[in-house]
Amino acid sequence: MKCVISVENIKCSGCANNIRQKLTTIDGVELVEVDVEAGSVIIELDQALKQDSLLELVKAKLLSMGYPEVGSVEGLRSVGVKAKSFVSCAIGKMSDEK
Repeated sequence: MKCVISVENIKCSGCANNIRQKLTTIDGVELVEVDVEAGSVIIELDQALKQDSLLELVKAKLLSMGYPEVGSVEGLRSVGVKAKSFVSCAIGKMSDEK
């Protein structure tokens, strides 16, 4: 099953690289593509696994990295999430340089 998740805070290829690296470590996630300009993450999930649970796990991982689903985080909490995305972006950029 292919899903498109619109997320906040994707700024560059460093963000995209880190998102791909982290999400591909989740069992059941078979493919990860990131569209920086559209602010979306496209994932393909293993058909044999429970899709809803796996999708929620992916969204939770994105949130923990600073890339919440659009509209899911508001107020002061969004400031903390945005700060996490800057760190995640930097990690992704360093991984690109190797």
